[in-house]
Amino acid sequence: MQIFKGWKEFKAKPQAEKFQYFSHDKTIHHLIYAQQLTREFTGELFALADKIRDMAKTKKGMDSLQTLASDKRAMLFFVQPSTRTFLSFLNACHILGIKTSEIRDTSTSSEIKGESSEDTIRTFSSYVDLIIVRHAEEGFAEKSAWVLNQSGRPIPIINGGSGKDEHPTQALLDLYTINRSLGKIDSKKIAMVGDLKRGRTIRSLSQLLANYKGVEIFFAAPEQYQMKDDILEYLKKRGVPFSLTSDFESVIPKSDVIYCTRIQDEYDENGESKKIDYAKFHFEERHLAHLKKDAIIMHPFPRRLEIATAVDNDSRAKYWEQARNGMWIRAALMLKVLGREP
Repeated sequence: MQIFKGWKEFKAKPQAEKFQYFSHDKTIHHLIYAQQLTREFTGELFALADKIRDMAKTKKGMDSLQTLASDKRAMLFFVQPSTRTFLSFLNACHILGIKTSEIRDTSTSSEIKGESSEDTIRTFSSYVDLIIVRHAEEGFAEKSAWVLNQSGRPIPIINGGSGKDEHPTQALLDLYTINRSLGKIDSKKIAMVGDLKRGRTIRSLSQLLANYKGVEIFFAAPEQYQMKDDILEYLKKRGVPFSLTSDFESVIPKSDVIYCTRIQDEYDENGESKKIDYAKFHFEERHLAHLKKDAIIMHPFPRRLEIATAVDNDSRAKYWEQARNGMWIRAALMLKVLGREP
């Protein structure tokens, strides 16, 4: 089909060109990559999210919010398992008055009849004003946005998680949580713990942290699942100090943020992650005594054994608040993308 002509050439372009292609005049049209998000734009989103959550505390404020985008419709195309990302986007839409449609399994769409995913996305664009995509295929959101830009109806795409490569809105809510909890992001020391090689959340967050001054990152992981070289090279170019370690306990006392992640065993090929002693990267109740009094503990969920449930009631455990923050920052993002303000 003619519409797909040029995709391979676009895919091969330098990342900086792609970021500009999906943004216009310092605003976001499609949100595909974390690196599209500047410090200035992220700060605007933080302020807008705070305003939305304050307005939502009263019926009058909520009624007002629900008129902001009541003329808009959104498709939630979530064909990779999701709880928090799906529900936070869905409820953010409800807060703003956006009507929603959803597909959560390709077996319920015409893809099971052989329709291409590109045609599926174009079909969605015939009915809605915004598409939020979560897909197991790396680069799927990027390809979808590119396809729509070639069409006569280039409605916005928001990447809600794409394979092992990107999860920009999770990184946004993570930054928002750090900022609300600690008062700032500059000069903070962040320990990222677990399966860093295959964790798209960590990849996107690392890129966004490069926008802040004096940040230092400790990557604590089994050797087989350490952070990949592309992110490390990006941090070097941006002048962000980092270190790699397999000794998680050594970084706990000096960290302002402990960010735990699970083993991403859905990407195993032969059950290789079962051979890893992951217990050394679990945050246990005994570790609380070694954590700074004003530090915070985070997790993008789902949680397995990475953080003991005995930690949940500690005031420094912010992961439940982190999940709720996703609803507010995603509501702010959708308003920005749609060009609406409260």
